Amino acid sequence: MKDMQSVDVLEPYTERQIQYHDGSERALLLKDEEVPFPEGKLIVSRTNLEGMITHGNYSFVEMSGYEEEELMGMPHCVLRHPDMPSAAFKDLWSTLQRQEKWHGYVKNLRKDGRYYWVYATVIPNIRHNETVSYTSVRRKPSRSKIDECIQLYAQMIQEENQT
Repeated sequence: MKDMQSVDVLEPYTERQIQYHDGSERALLLKDEEVPFPEGKLIVSRTNLEGMITHGNYSFVEMSGYEEEELMGMPHCVLRHPDMPSAAFKDLWSTLQRQEKWHGYVKNLRKDGRYYWVYATVIPNIRHNETVSYTSVRRKPSRSKIDECIQLYAQMIQEENQT
């Protein structure tokens, strides 16, 4: 994945590195500004088994800040905000590998460095008892749950950094 580019990000921003589950790293440019979840909308995306984006609805593309062509074939973790603890995604993947539905609150990173919160439901798409892809549907989260997650995720990241 490419590093974020300053021409895409609103100033002022801060720079951070993120390391993904596969060991790869990426330079992030973060603007501490939340983009509100669109009222009455659902964000939907689908990935293959490796987590590469194969489909996204209009709301997904719009909220990500990317063009649709940029997103297709990209790893879904391109939207991972560094404020999200690794344990959340470890839980997501272990749940999906058991062919079960996962729910959680996620802070996503936009192409322009801003962020947005979602309440995500991710399901494995199963055909003939085999998982063939994954679908994620995101809804508007409650502000009280976001506030709880901000504190919880900060604590989780602190614990991850101590190990």
